[in-house]
Amino acid sequence: MSRELKLPSLNKIMIAGNCTWDPEVRYTQSGAAMTRFGIASSRYYREKGDSSDWKEETCFVNVVTWGQLAERLGDQLQKGSAVLVEGRLQSRSWEAEDGQKRTTIEINADRVQVLDRRGEGGGSPAYAGGSSENAGGGMPSDDLPF
Repeated sequence: MSRELKLPSLNKIMIAGNCTWDPEVRYTQSGAAMTRFGIASSRYYREKGDSSDWKEETCFVNVVTWGQLAERLGDQLQKGSAVLVEGRLQSRSWEAEDGQKRTTIEINADRVQVLDRRGEGGGSPAYAGGSSENAGGGMPSDDLPF
């Protein structure tokens, strides 16, 4: 009897950052809404032994949403908005104009919370939850972050 170690498979990501460009809302041939935008998430640290200067490391990630979530984000999100994104990593390949095969990894978001909207002077966060499986709307009360 073979004893293989089977590790669980998990593909889940949560990331907070700022939107790097206004979302692009498009529709598939079947009419499904899709929104694509980018976020920048920074971490701040000090080098070991250097207690004076803080360093910044920024990660840029593309995000894609589908369905009602995509439509809502097209109205709520703009460049500079602070967002919290929850979803899974997904790889995508295509052939570029130069004939080369390109591959990218992006976040396929299930939930996006707009933490602020630039130019609106603060206010309470706007929630744009949902997914293609659960495109019904807002955040269930048992999922509230407080």
